[in-house]
Amino acid sequence: MQIVSAADADFDYLRDRDPHMKENLILPKIRNKEIYLLRNEENVNIGWMRYGYFWDNTPFMNMLWIDEPYRGGGFGKEVVLFWEKEMTQRGFKLVMTSTLANEEAQHFYRKLGYRDAGCLLLENEPLEIILTKRLLQPNLTRSRDGSPDKP
Repeated sequence: MQIVSAADADFDYLRDRDPHMKENLILPKIRNKEIYLLRNEENVNIGWMRYGYFWDNTPFMNMLWIDEPYRGGGFGKEVVLFWEKEMTQRGFKLVMTSTLANEEAQHFYRKLGYRDAGCLLLENEPLEIILTKRLLQPNLTRSRDGSPDKP
């Protein structure tokens, strides 16, 4: 599997498959590199992951979708770990996501080290579980003056 940042040419694919996102927000998210596409060996899209920022400062995974025939093959885990590594490299120490209480995804995220951090209850909707994960920072070496060097 290959993980790539979505490009403008992927607009139609995302618009046609992601009903939770307003059409006028797709291109800005693509251009901000906030959508990853998952591609199989034949370079065919098999899913996507998109994120934004909670409180404008904490990466928040909004959507992870893997097409049905590819589920259970470790692709979801691979893209989440890829995203976490990217966020770590950008200096973030915490990431977030959420899932409905009536979905199996909560167990997937907990296996990856996410912890329940709260919930949101909207009228006539199942409980939304908010999950967070502290990111491990790379080991930093110290320079002579004691300040951390970059890895």
